[in-house]
Amino acid sequence: MSDPLLKYVAENTQTVLWNDSADPKELANAISWGAVGATCNPIIALTALKADKEYWTKRIKEFNKENPTATDDQIGWAMVEELSKNAAKLLEPAFEKYNGRNGRLSIQTDPRNFRNPKLLANQAIEFSKLAKNMIVKIPVTSEALTAFEEVTYQGVSINATVSFSVAQTIAVAEAVERGLKRREAEGLDISQMGPVCTIMVGRVDDWVKVSAEKSGVSIDPGVMEWAGVAVFRNAHKIYTERGYRTRLLSAAFRNHMHWSGIIGGDAVISPPYAWQVRINNSGITPNLNSVNEPVEARILEPMLEKLPEFRKMYEPTGLKPEEFTNFGATLRTLRGFLQSVNDLESFVRDVTVPNPDK
Repeated sequence: MSDPLLKYVAENTQTVLWNDSADPKELANAISWGAVGATCNPIIALTALKADKEYWTKRIKEFNKENPTATDDQIGWAMVEELSKNAAKLLEPAFEKYNGRNGRLSIQTDPRNFRNPKLLANQAIEFSKLAKNMIVKIPVTSEALTAFEEVTYQGVSINATVSFSVAQTIAVAEAVERGLKRREAEGLDISQMGPVCTIMVGRVDDWVKVSAEKSGVSIDPGVMEWAGVAVFRNAHKIYTERGYRTRLLSAAFRNHMHWSGIIGGDAVISPPYAWQVRINNSGITPNLNSVNEPVEARILEPMLEKLPEFRKMYEPTGLKPEEFTNFGATLRTLRGFLQSVNDLESFVRDVTVPNPDK
């Protein structure tokens, strides 16, 4: 094949490519490989700000001068919004082409609000107005579930994040369906809405390995590399059977199977830019229907038998909604996102309150 692997898959399957970065240079390259969406969150934003530090330092100073009473935290989020709007502009052609189902920039709500559905919903509605092609991330915590229905009803396309289990994906899809049906019942338009539910497949793998280590279970490490793929395939099967109007999205890459192992469905794959480069250079011949292949028993059965934490993620009723927030993979990821907010504020503070000792 003459085209890059990612472009070949995008042009020959239902599966679409989004770029797990809002950096404009990375996004432009990803678009040339067929990307029709992108992501921003505090971690991604901070990486992008550091990548073009001279420009963003200047913008922080300008914003601070224009808004002298703004806190460093407020300035940081203003930069996240600006970065997101810039990236959204690049995706407008895809937004028009796909009538809103793709071509969106995924911006994340403040992770510090993960226990407060009202604050999450309010911020999601606010963020959705930044550009016509915004999609808004809300974490799949126990407390946030009501926000998915409400913001969908308000016409906001959501991207459910901090999600690792089939049970979480079902809860999200059901909440979105309720929101869509409420809109339909009132004659409100849903034609341009494009909700997605992320499975952080690499973090599924991470948690399986951590739990195996903590419990002292001995299992083939090659088997555990399949954990995220197995969870995604099972969720995809259920989504297809039930006809949910939410699409699944694969994120948080750890190996190439988080792309090559889940191709062919009406879904989204969102690799970081560095992984896109690796995939294009890999020479892999992808199975264009891999998402519908059953995971081999020699892989699936040991994990189901020996790893209770995998069972919780794999089985449709493995987690109850009230268990979502305190599930290990959720806590690990929330802590990372919460730290990223602190890091973003510190980056801004180094500009607004420079260290005189340096």
